[in-house]
Amino acid sequence: MNITRAIGVLGMLLGLAGCGTAPSSIVEQPTTARPQAQPAQVAGNGAIYQAAAYRPLFEDRRARHVGDVLTIVINEKTQAGKQASSSGSKTSAVDSSISAVAGLPLKTMQGIGVNAEASNEYEDESKLNSGNTFSGSVTVTVTEVLPNGNLVVAGEKQIGLDKGTEYIRLSGVVQPDTIQAGNTVSSAKVADARIEYRTSAKFDKAEMMNWLGRFFLSFIPL
Repeated sequence: MNITRAIGVLGMLLGLAGCGTAPSSIVEQPTTARPQAQPAQVAGNGAIYQAAAYRPLFEDRRARHVGDVLTIVINEKTQAGKQASSSGSKTSAVDSSISAVAGLPLKTMQGIGVNAEASNEYEDESKLNSGNTFSGSVTVTVTEVLPNGNLVVAGEKQIGLDKGTEYIRLSGVVQPDTIQAGNTVSSAKVADARIEYRTSAKFDKAEMMNWLGRFFLSFIPL
């Protein structure tokens, strides 16, 4: 009875795990943050200039505080290639004979010759090309302001389609000087960038080998 109950509980847990729709993520931090509450009474440190609420008059309203948003323009393109080849050859030959020498026994063995030849050739060539293109944009939130003024940003965009939900996630560190007009930053200027595109549909599983196939191929030679 206890075994049956344990199997039932295990099946329920597996069923609940299968109900999860959000795919795994490489972004290991919160994707949003609320603005920090300002103190009720800010100490006055000048007649006109106030450090706590200063905004330049001749500058765009750029993100610089926790909770501010900015847009990351994703334009990633990678291309890699590798090519290698090797070859080798080896040839050997042996030629020997027993000459006629007087006084040797087994006269029939005199004059017999032995010839042997062997050759071995090896040639190998490999070539690999890989390319990826990812373009788009995602608006992120400043989650932390580092002591040197750099901004830790993270964000997520979800797009619901007919067969599932698409997730675009991004995190990284932005230097305020790289923020352009319109509060945009190129993804090439984001440090420690983690950019991903995932979907909750079952298309990815169709490209993966199941666990039973991996088990048998782990010890069966191809």
